[in-house]
Amino acid sequence: MGCLPAGVPAGASGLPLGSPIAYTAPLMKNGHDRLLAAIDVGTNAVRLEIARPLPDGTLETIHQERDPIRPGEGVFTSGVIARPVADRLLGTLRRYAMLCRRHRVRVRAVATSAVREARNRDEIVRRVRAETGLSLEVVSGREEARLICLGVLEGRTARARSMVIDIGGGSTEIALGLGEKPSALHSVALGAVRLTEIFGASGKVTPERLAVMRSYAAEAFREQLQGKLPRLAAAFGSSGTINAIVAAGSDSRRLTRRRLEKTVDALAGSTLAERRRRFEPRRAEIIVAGAVILEAAMRHLGLEAVVAVDTGLRNGVLRDLMRRSPAAAAAAAAGRTQAVLALGRRFDFDERHAHQVTRLALQLFDQLASLHGLPASARGLLEAATLLHDVGHAVSPSRHHKHTFYLVQNADIAGFTDRERLLVALVARYHRRTAPERGRPDLEGLSAGELRQVRRLVALLRIADALDRSHHQPVSDVRASLAAGRVRVAARTRAPIDLELWDVAREAAYFRSAMGRRVEVIASRR
Repeated sequence: MGCLPAGVPAGASGLPLGSPIAYTAPLMKNGHDRLLAAIDVGTNAVRLEIARPLPDGTLETIHQERDPIRPGEGVFTSGVIARPVADRLLGTLRRYAMLCRRHRVRVRAVATSAVREARNRDEIVRRVRAETGLSLEVVSGREEARLICLGVLEGRTARARSMVIDIGGGSTEIALGLGEKPSALHSVALGAVRLTEIFGASGKVTPERLAVMRSYAAEAFREQLQGKLPRLAAAFGSSGTINAIVAAGSDSRRLTRRRLEKTVDALAGSTLAERRRRFEPRRAEIIVAGAVILEAAMRHLGLEAVVAVDTGLRNGVLRDLMRRSPAAAAAAAAGRTQAVLALGRRFDFDERHAHQVTRLALQLFDQLASLHGLPASARGLLEAATLLHDVGHAVSPSRHHKHTFYLVQNADIAGFTDRERLLVALVARYHRRTAPERGRPDLEGLSAGELRQVRRLVALLRIADALDRSHHQPVSDVRASLAAGRVRVAARTRAPIDLELWDVAREAAYFRSAMGRRVEVIASRR
């Protein structure tokens, strides 16, 4: 374990609403990016890693901690995170947050299957924010697999095909990669803690119970990994559980399936006391279940061997943060736009109308920044929502806004987190008819800040969409300004906009509700 450098100034500053990053820091003296931190709230343990980006694109670990407090204890049988467990978790996160504030790192905190499946997850997230200041991001299984893939496949050659397996406490993530990039992501709701709790397998496991566990695990992979997957000889195993299993069954970092089957039998036949002499106490309780899951995964995937690696989710989170530097962010934004356009083209959207509405909406966003007060990150959400707001026409023109929500929410759009994709889908869904008000079922999970963001982005989208109601792009430019309690939009036009002005008048009431100002459009011919 490393130590943190002395002389780093104290203090912290908040980031824009919706960002998973809680604290920022000035640039390091070498001119490269600031210290980064990844917090991983897993099912079995909570981990912190602080790293410094180096000029060659690698990361130097400065400090790391692991607390085996088992945040997922009881979740898979009771469905909730019990108060004593939550208190343990909050105590650990308070300490991690203090380190992050003290050293002014840029941090992303993620939670996986235990928090993801807990019925009281929203309460846990609110407590974390209130008591630590951290924004705990509950990631989906697919996002978890993406981050694991990002951490493990760094440096792989462009045409190298890989598979990564990560066995967590509540789920198992499987990622297929080409070079450094994931090509397919899968998550199976079966993890070492979950399987241990279901079968009471923390102690010695009888041959009869072991046979049932093996059958249960095999069925989970058959049901949740449907379809044909590519066959590779070996996969990378990135989790602490897999590392422990490989160490138990092999003298190297590689474990064959035949050796694994013997290892499963040996581990199951040992007592908990015997296993605790070989493994960390908490790991000893779940190692049999983890080995059964790895065996089932390798059989289902046709793998000959698994190779243990030390990188994984935290490394992926750190690399994701590193790529959010200004230069990387610009490249990522361009990639996100291309991914959004690819989705629109898949559904044969009206691309000229989409580009026109997007151009006008972004002009309004930039010119009215002092009024809406939204973070810069919201601009990318608005761009995606405006480009995709009409894709639901591919299903049916009637109620197409609702079809749009479904298509966007369930799409795999590269570069967007699950939460960002939800916000994009909501902004696009409310571009017409019903206003996004508290009490709507699809808005119940939003925080007050997220709802405010959605409402204001919707207001901008509705005005921009109204200014191309004819779909003929008669407006060439807009200039918005604040004057005497209203928003004045000067529209330069290349054709009459009577239809557009009529539609703006229809949307004016909602704009005033969301923005607190009346809106008027003044047209002038070029």
